Amino acid sequence: MNFWKKDSIGCQSFFKSNRLNHTKEAPYSARFCLICLFFFGISLAVVGLFWSCAPTPSAPPVTMAPGAGDDLFLEAEKLFESGQYDQALETYQAYITRFPDRPLVGAALMKIGSIYNTRQDFAAARDTFQRIVSGHPDSPFLLDAKLEIIATYYQEGNFKAVIKQATKMVDSTSSPNHLLRLYALLGDTYMAVGSAPDAVYAYSAARGLTEASGKESIELKLHEAVAQLSADDIRELLEQAKEPVPRDWLMFRLGVSLFQQDRFEEAVEILSQFISTYPMSENTFQATNMINEFNEKSVFLPNTIGCLLPLTGPYEKYGNRALKGIEMALARVGERTDRSPINIIIKDTGANANQTSRAALELSEEQVAAIIGPIIMAEPAALVAQEKWIPMITLTQKDNVTLIGDYVFRNFLTPQMQVKTLVDYAAEKLGLNQFAILYPDEKYGTTFMNLFWDEVIEHNGTIVGVEAYDPKQTDFADSIKKLVGLYYDIPDDLKEKEEPVSDKEQGKDEEPEPTIDFDAIFIPDSPTKAGLIIPQLAFHDVTDVYLFGTNLWHSDTLIRMAKEYVQGAIMTDGFWVDNPSENVKNFVTVFEETYGEKPGFIEAIAYDTALILFETVSQPEMNLKSDIKDILLNDMLFDGVTGLTSFDDVGEAEKNLFLTQIQGRRFVGLND
Repeated sequence: MNFWKKDSIGCQSFFKSNRLNHTKEAPYSARFCLICLFFFGISLAVVGLFWSCAPTPSAPPVTMAPGAGDDLFLEAEKLFESGQYDQALETYQAYITRFPDRPLVGAALMKIGSIYNTRQDFAAARDTFQRIVSGHPDSPFLLDAKLEIIATYYQEGNFKAVIKQATKMVDSTSSPNHLLRLYALLGDTYMAVGSAPDAVYAYSAARGLTEASGKESIELKLHEAVAQLSADDIRELLEQAKEPVPRDWLMFRLGVSLFQQDRFEEAVEILSQFISTYPMSENTFQATNMINEFNEKSVFLPNTIGCLLPLTGPYEKYGNRALKGIEMALARVGERTDRSPINIIIKDTGANANQTSRAALELSEEQVAAIIGPIIMAEPAALVAQEKWIPMITLTQKDNVTLIGDYVFRNFLTPQMQVKTLVDYAAEKLGLNQFAILYPDEKYGTTFMNLFWDEVIEHNGTIVGVEAYDPKQTDFADSIKKLVGLYYDIPDDLKEKEEPVSDKEQGKDEEPEPTIDFDAIFIPDSPTKAGLIIPQLAFHDVTDVYLFGTNLWHSDTLIRMAKEYVQGAIMTDGFWVDNPSENVKNFVTVFEETYGEKPGFIEAIAYDTALILFETVSQPEMNLKSDIKDILLNDMLFDGVTGLTSFDDVGEAEKNLFLTQIQGRRFVGLND
């Protein structure tokens, strides 16, 4: 649009100058001025049309003898210039009616068509321009009228008609100005229908017809078309197309496209060829930088893995537990003689974002192939990993961390995994559809509450009651009473009428009974809090319902506190130490022998994550860090102590969680 506006302004200045210099000339000069005014009006009328990259078209000057109607035409022109389009339309039409044989009839019809265009009455505009084509074939405005007809089809979205008529007109026209507008129009049309290769051809032809002062706008459109080409499109254009397609742009864009697809070796080859062929191109500097960036980021030390763990600060116990799992994995792969030894570089993240970011940068400088962790402060490390193209498998519940980029993965037990596993089992195995939620009013509780509610709805179930409680309290009577309808008094007008009772019966106090209209209750809290809540549920006669909890419930503390009240409770977990599988039994045995204690989920998930990366980087032909990333995304199915693990298309672990149930003083597996 900008080029067309700029060109119109230039014409406007020229025409104003002409009028000032010729106001007292002979009628011929006045009429020549009318022709100039006509072109100025046309340029104003088509401001904003699709072929905005082309300059205003011109027509040969009309030489004529003085004649009647000039004053009427001049009046119409003045009305048009002042924006009084209704009056101008009437005056132009009056001129055509009274003087149908005058040479300026074509000019008047062009102005009438432009007025209809401004009103977006494209059918009327098209009919008007067609009058020139049909009734005035010798008019100097014939080609302009044909172009305007095609324009109306574009404005109406009839792209098929545009392509048919514009292509036909290209073959029959030799005027550079009209060809320029036609090619620009075809380019816009092909872009509108999603045919970028055809648009490149059309814009390239327009570019070849554009003068230096007008190339900026058409080149911008050509750039946009080239940017939408696929790698295959570009290859085909480079192989088959002749001039005037911009082969330098196409080759550069092919390299960029391959980079974006992580086809780095192909990209470097193309960009190197581009630099050699077009050393003075405007894109040569950027291509050189891309190759240098690739060389810098792709280099890594074989079989070298970085670890980001909180080994000091408030989370050091979790970091040390994860480190034990990683050491176990390292010892396991060290037993193999068919592969090179794994080298690990450990960095302490503490509990500080800046420290975590620095530690990740240090691992990049030490050229690690991949990173395990962090457990906390995952986002700062993930940003570095993505920027430096280092595959990273985080051990965190941080929301949306994998959305930072395609080099960021997560292998951990997430709230979404847990509620899906619970509700799937409740609905499909137990046939339950009525649920209640009792949750702590803090982030952990509200997160699980919302996810559980959504998942129940997905299974066509119903949440019949939801109550929150202060996480600091130890008496949960009020929340439980609200959940089962015991907290508020029943209004007198809603009470059922009762039969008269004897004096002896009136002395008895009757306790109202709870309304238990749910099959299961979900309590997402720690084993200590659940151990306080569950006996109070029984005290208020909330019995004979399933108790559901998160992996936090998998603790002897819950059994010790709630005893008989917690029997039958069901919870999720990512690792079950009593799992009868040989894989888990061997892991637990060796871990106990090494550290004198049983492993937990943190140790197990760190162990599996380390083995996933150790085995991946040890595979042959791991030349690029992107190769490691691609295997994790596309070819990973790892059978570990935390179950089968793969990664979805955004790097989230897909795992089959364990379900356990409290039976006596033990946790018993429910998975088939």
